[in-house]
Amino acid sequence: MTDAEMKRLVETLLEGDHAAALAEARRLRHTGMAPERIVTEGLEAAMQQLDDKCTVESFNLLEIMLVGRAVSAVVNELYPEGVPPERGRDTFVIATLEGDVHDLGKNIAKMVLIGKGYRVVDLGKDCPVETLVNAAEREHAHAVLVSGLITPVIPQVRKVRPALDKRGLVGIRVVAGGAALKQSSAEALNVDYVAETAFDGARYLDSLVRGAT
Repeated sequence: MTDAEMKRLVETLLEGDHAAALAEARRLRHTGMAPERIVTEGLEAAMQQLDDKCTVESFNLLEIMLVGRAVSAVVNELYPEGVPPERGRDTFVIATLEGDVHDLGKNIAKMVLIGKGYRVVDLGKDCPVETLVNAAEREHAHAVLVSGLITPVIPQVRKVRPALDKRGLVGIRVVAGGAALKQSSAEALNVDYVAETAFDGARYLDSLVRGAT
């Protein structure tokens, strides 16, 4: 395989062309390339370029969604039954908590993390805190990510850390994001970090994983 061949995959991902990205990924697999290499040299490279481009001042939601669809299509092709724990760089659990049925922000965050090679367990929207904690324990998560678009969900966010502590999961970090939550501080929400964007949250999680290795 040449660098040019991997470059074609990255280009199709950044163009948001999920059909072309799938075709490139399948071609690379047919050459015998391991899925992990396609993730690290293809998907992660594309996500890094998108991260560099999409600053807070220049955040193109449509572009992110199109790239996300292409990345998700390739991930589903490589891991049709989901990324197994031993293949992901680390495991995170993500949810929009009970009382909020908006999941666009959560889905973007999930896409960014999957594109970076992480295993992400998605609990969906309107998720009870207990369900989140159960999943964090079951999946041996490094962190839990909670998204909130509306302010009524804030009291639920504040319950996450005490619920984890009560279960003895004191080492699991809590990251919050979304329009309603990023108006508050980490202290006010009782979380470890409040992400401005999905990429900002991913950088924080990258630092956690690097620090743990």
